[in-house]
Amino acid sequence: MVSPDDHRCHPISRRLLLRTGGAGLAVGLAGCLGGPSTPAPVALTNGVACDVCGMIIEKHPGPDGQIFYRDRSPEGHDNPARFDSLKQCFFPYYLEHQQRGWTATGLYVTDYSSVEYTLQTEAGETYISSHPEADAFASAKELSYVVGSDIVGAMGPDFIPFSDRAEADDFAADYGGTVLAFADIDESVIGR
Repeated sequence: MVSPDDHRCHPISRRLLLRTGGAGLAVGLAGCLGGPSTPAPVALTNGVACDVCGMIIEKHPGPDGQIFYRDRSPEGHDNPARFDSLKQCFFPYYLEHQQRGWTATGLYVTDYSSVEYTLQTEAGETYISSHPEADAFASAKELSYVVGSDIVGAMGPDFIPFSDRAEADDFAADYGGTVLAFADIDESVIGR
């Protein structure tokens, strides 16, 4: 037994030193490599305006979106960047900021597979309901988008996202358009 007054050195085996140092290094790297966790979506209510067109999100129909950025935030407020339209606001903003070197850490859009949406016809246009509450959003990269349908959102024809691909296919069959993945949406699709 070693007493607290015993200041003699006790040899440590090389194997023990390597194991302990390796474990410490692994724990340290896990924290560095994992980076910050993905932020959760937030509600786009209480008078929140779109970062592109300035319209109050909850007052307009159609899908909504939000983007969190690492080490940057939209002009005039903290993350996330907020949108009342996908085709005219969310995707153009995302693609432009991606070209500027901004790193998105969370991209969310309305998931019409997870909400009870309604369609309303007014002045010959059919609008889809907006759902700005936090639990209506899903990861934008994991959804299927109905592009080119007859359905209108806040800024005109919009992309309608679904987490269930079969629901997206059914929606496109009923209201026109084609179904695309997130990665397939670029400037040429936005310009259609």
